Amino acid sequence: MSKINLEVAKQLIDGAEKEAQNIGVNMVISVMDNGGNLIATHRMDDAWLASIEIAQNKAWTSAALTMPTGDLAEATVPHAELYGLNTTNNGRIVVFGGGFPLVKDDKVVGTVGVSGSTWEHDVQVAQAAVKVFDNLKVSV
Repeated sequence: MSKINLEVAKQLIDGAEKEAQNIGVNMVISVMDNGGNLIATHRMDDAWLASIEIAQNKAWTSAALTMPTGDLAEATVPHAELYGLNTTNNGRIVVFGGGFPLVKDDKVVGTVGVSGSTWEHDVQVAQAAVKVFDNLKVSV
């Protein structure tokens, strides 16, 4: 298999949701393949509706730029090298934490994006999904 499938996405979402429950926040968790195509989005009960699009855009940004979205924060502030980047791609680029690539054999094979709380919580919950992925015994 060359891409993340729904079975894998469900495992990542489950791991992320458990972490969100542990810290007491309701999140939206999105998983995409390496081409930025949506595989699954999960909205926990009472999670913000706005977080649906934000989580998907974080995952998309991570796929489009093959990096964590938080890596863009410093480079996109006023007067920085990439200031205004978030206005490109019809506003889909997210320049704060919560989106991460899923890497196997040094290749991005998918992404996860999480939204619903502070960016620190978003990162923590997304990293829980990445940890699940890193521990999977499947080849993608």
